[in-house]
Amino acid sequence: MSSNKSSETDVKRKIYIGPPRLTRFEKARIVGARALQIAMGAPILIELSKAPTNPIDIALEELEKGVLPITIRRTLPDGVTYQDIPLKWLL
Repeated sequence: MSSNKSSETDVKRKIYIGPPRLTRFEKARIVGARALQIAMGAPILIELSKAPTNPIDIALEELEKGVLPITIRRTLPDGVTYQDIPLKWLL
């Protein structure tokens, strides 16, 4: 259990810009972009437990399972400084 706490602190130390979690705006952007990809015919990255649903539900389930290979770029207000953060660090 102590190794879990140390890994959480390591992640928090690596994220310099913004909160250590996914914001609601980032979540909306990711789900919307992924739902559009699915609607346009992109392969689904998870096994669906029931009959095909709408692309938004599929995108939400993919996000919750953490299978999306996405990196979030957080930029400071100066417009120059940024940090690329893997999605897995924020979930």
